Amino acid sequence: MIPRGATVVPESGTAPRPQIPLLLGAVFLVFLGQMSLNPIIAPLSRQIGLAEWQVGVMISVSALMMVVTSQMWGRRSQSWGRKPVLVAALALATTTTALFALLADLGMRGIVTGTALFLLFVVFRGVGFGTAIAAVAPTAQAYIADVTPDPAARVRGMAGIGAVQGVAMVAGALVGGLLAGIGLMAPLLAVPALLAVGLTAVAVRLRRQTRTDLIADPARVSPWDARVWPYLLTGLGMFTALGFVQVVSGFLVQDRFGLDAEATGLLTGGALLAAGAGMAFAQAVVVPRSGWRPALLLRVGCLVALIGFVLLVPDTHRAVLIVAMALIGLGLGTAMPGYVAGPTLAVDRDEQGGLAGLIGVTNGLTFVLAPTASTALYAVWAPLPVLVGAVLMAAVSTFVLTYPGFRRGRAGEAQPVGQPVE
Repeated sequence: MIPRGATVVPESGTAPRPQIPLLLGAVFLVFLGQMSLNPIIAPLSRQIGLAEWQVGVMISVSALMMVVTSQMWGRRSQSWGRKPVLVAALALATTTTALFALLADLGMRGIVTGTALFLLFVVFRGVGFGTAIAAVAPTAQAYIADVTPDPAARVRGMAGIGAVQGVAMVAGALVGGLLAGIGLMAPLLAVPALLAVGLTAVAVRLRRQTRTDLIADPARVSPWDARVWPYLLTGLGMFTALGFVQVVSGFLVQDRFGLDAEATGLLTGGALLAAGAGMAFAQAVVVPRSGWRPALLLRVGCLVALIGFVLLVPDTHRAVLIVAMALIGLGLGTAMPGYVAGPTLAVDRDEQGGLAGLIGVTNGLTFVLAPTASTALYAVWAPLPVLVGAVLMAAVSTFVLTYPGFRRGRAGEAQPVGQPVE
């Protein structure tokens, strides 16, 4: 049996070149698939007769599966290997999104309706896709943490995960919004096709053991560990605030401006595109050029995002909505590398898989309650979920500005963040 924390030394004596771009490509395609659905969820639900709260439940179940399975996936990626985990996850994602598209078509035709339609949506989009997406980011994060030879390279790799997520948000909003102009089924059919491309690439090109770095018994990381909890708390607050806005964005657009389903999909796609563009700009320009450490990235990013949340509250012109979403994306895109990279520099090698899963749990937890709560609050008063998001973002900004550990600096802040990945 392999001792805990030990690696299997390759017989060739020379480790193969890390396949970080391929791993980032898998992350990109999965998040592209997810983001491509966001512009059409609201008009689709109304066309097939689902209530706002049912959409919220579906997304919350997906996030719940991330909470339940992320730590398992993160640790298994170190004990089983990256390729088996990614192939299984991408196959599950491709299958469930294809079934989701088929079910949506049956719903629009009136063949499957009511409770049966809702429950099957929860099974395919919630349980199935949520379980699949939970594996991809933790596996990529654990891989990057293991193959990067020093703290600076590790931080650059972690920033790459945030960068591809930002690009995926831009591309997903563009793909989903433009295809929604053709018809609501177009983006639904495009998603499984994109995921099938990712599945094929990973199955064919990813080496089964990249650095023969299997760890038989990866260590668990407690969420209360002093090295990581401040970052996890910050991430929890950031993404909960985002969750209160993201799910109701389509409803806000349709109700504020009185648009039909196709126009709603286009404008919602434009708003999400602005958020993704802001995130991509942060990852490609702000973070690489600043060289800021994790705590400073969190402070600046949270304050910028807070401005975006405040601008989103009033019912104003469409341009203000676009600017607000762009600022939210810019702020969160700046803060994300600090949130992810900071704790990875503070834990040991055999803890990286557990930490990656814990970050996945944190991200998923934010979307367990937020979608259901935000859609329920929206039914009471449309601006209410946006107000709640703004209050949460203000609380997070206060925490990162005043917490003594961030002001003193921690182990996770030993290296600057944001230089390009080699």
